[in-house]
Amino acid sequence: MGTVLDVVTCNLAIFNKMICWGYKRFYRRTTLESSDYIKDDCLIMNCTVGVVRTRLEGPKQCSIHVLPSDMGQNLKALLESEVGCDITFQVGDEAFKAHKLILAARSPVFRAQFFGLVGDPNIDKVVVKDVEPSVFKAMLLFIYSDKFPDIQEITGSGSTCMSTNMVQHLLAAADLYNLDRLKVLCEAKLCEKLNADTVATTLALAEQHHCSQLKAVCLKFAATPANLGAVMQSEGFRHLEESCPSLLSELLKAFASVEECATMLSSKKRSGSSVYGIDLAAEVHVAEPANPNDRRVRRR
Repeated sequence: MGTVLDVVTCNLAIFNKMICWGYKRFYRRTTLESSDYIKDDCLIMNCTVGVVRTRLEGPKQCSIHVLPSDMGQNLKALLESEVGCDITFQVGDEAFKAHKLILAARSPVFRAQFFGLVGDPNIDKVVVKDVEPSVFKAMLLFIYSDKFPDIQEITGSGSTCMSTNMVQHLLAAADLYNLDRLKVLCEAKLCEKLNADTVATTLALAEQHHCSQLKAVCLKFAATPANLGAVMQSEGFRHLEESCPSLLSELLKAFASVEECATMLSSKKRSGSSVYGIDLAAEVHVAEPANPNDRRVRRR
């Protein structure tokens, strides 16, 4: 048996790029060669290496609080103050002032309209015919603040039906001006407020503006047997029949798919119950006691 080497105790070392770690108390080669640790010119060393995947840092003694971004709030205030506005939109009986550069930065349609090859950078008034004033105002608020506008504040009504109608029109405006984020936000809001009275009009809207996620949700909701009857009695369903008759076949397929899944689930349950009943009957048959004459004893 050879002598025991000195036990070296080190603190935890974190290996980073361009930082070297080591230990100064090494054995001299001559000392090692003359020791009993080398057997047949071989030296066996057992090393244990620990790898820390995550590291928890303690609270810092000094920190500086960073304020959240208020860019959207400031831009919204700029819109409401009308300072520096260089374009006016006439929407119905209402006029809205805005800034061309901000609109062009947010919407490819406005960029092309003001600074494109066929655009006019000197234009100072635009007449908008396909959007309602309240919808256009909501769209401008989103463009400047990057937040979904307060529909109730804009419409002045807490009606769910009016709110849903407003969001549907806002989605159409977002698609018209290529505001993809606003479009997805509208889809999410419509999903939250989906019911038997609104699902048909929302489905038609999703089909017209290529909202695949919203369309799938509407089909699934409408095809549910518990909802289909009420959906077909709604005014929106008649609108769906007139505007998007092709969706009726897709709705029928979705309903058939739901029915097929329900049938398969029901058959599995019945099959499981039957097997359980056979097993239970077999157990009862085995457990029944018999008399010495091999006759079954009737339990009372």
